[in-house]
Amino acid sequence: MNRYIISTTAASVTTDCQEVYVPNEVFLVVGVLSLAENLLVVLAVICTPKLHSPMYLFICNLAAFNTLSSLCMAWESIMLAFSAAGHLDTRGTLERHLDDVTDSLLCTSFLGSFCSFLVIAVDRYITIFHALRYHVIVTCRRAIMVLGMTWALCGTSGALIIRFSHTTDTAKVTFMVMFLLALLLILPLYGHMFLLARKHAGHIASLPGATGAGRACLPGWRSMQAAVTLSILFGVFMVCWAPFFLHLLLLMLCPQDPYCECYRSLFQLHLLLSVSHAVIDPTIYAFRSQELRRSFRRMLRYPILRI
Repeated sequence: MNRYIISTTAASVTTDCQEVYVPNEVFLVVGVLSLAENLLVVLAVICTPKLHSPMYLFICNLAAFNTLSSLCMAWESIMLAFSAAGHLDTRGTLERHLDDVTDSLLCTSFLGSFCSFLVIAVDRYITIFHALRYHVIVTCRRAIMVLGMTWALCGTSGALIIRFSHTTDTAKVTFMVMFLLALLLILPLYGHMFLLARKHAGHIASLPGATGAGRACLPGWRSMQAAVTLSILFGVFMVCWAPFFLHLLLLMLCPQDPYCECYRSLFQLHLLLSVSHAVIDPTIYAFRSQELRRSFRRMLRYPILRI
């Protein structure tokens, strides 16, 4: 079984760098932990009427894609453990089909994470620049339609990528294009709305009596808080995924270079960092959103009543 579609080393490259190996048990632990955290986010949004708004639907969608990624990662780790123990024939027809399905779902979840960040960025952009018309532009019905199209697009793309990845570099090229598109589309949006939110917050802070709890209730200050939260989320996203995509870039640009191979020998560490992103996101939600924190506390205090 292959680990997440991407080959770790180039063939016939002589290098003094030994490939760093991360035990499958570590990936399994990360997968189970991220699965539990993201399921908690999904259930919190579903079970809390106050969170039935487009913004939290988009956050729930990102958590759902992370949940899918966590499930696949845990399943892949279990299958690799069985294969290493000699209890699974990786060359069998059924096993290969299961592996392709798992890789397709993983690819879908990764593409879904990219699309979710773009959707969240557009939603926050509308919140800041068209605050008075936000509830007319972004309705729950339209949000659900966007989420449905996102799942359909990412699901179809994930299946097609795996279908043609056995003979071409489709998977590598697609991931690189998605990463560059995320940079080109999301960074300007985040930068623009963060600067405007900061300007609004500065204006509000200069108003008489606009301090403490009173300031936190003002729309401009809430926009600033939302912009900061999104900046943290996207910053973590970039830190976790940049080494993985640099690996893909080097794999395409210098497949036979021993110095590039030294960096590629750290592939499993880069992969572990990228999948750890799904563990960090729920922590940021809980730290930055008071409503989510309250929902988490209620669900953990009365799990039988809430689920």
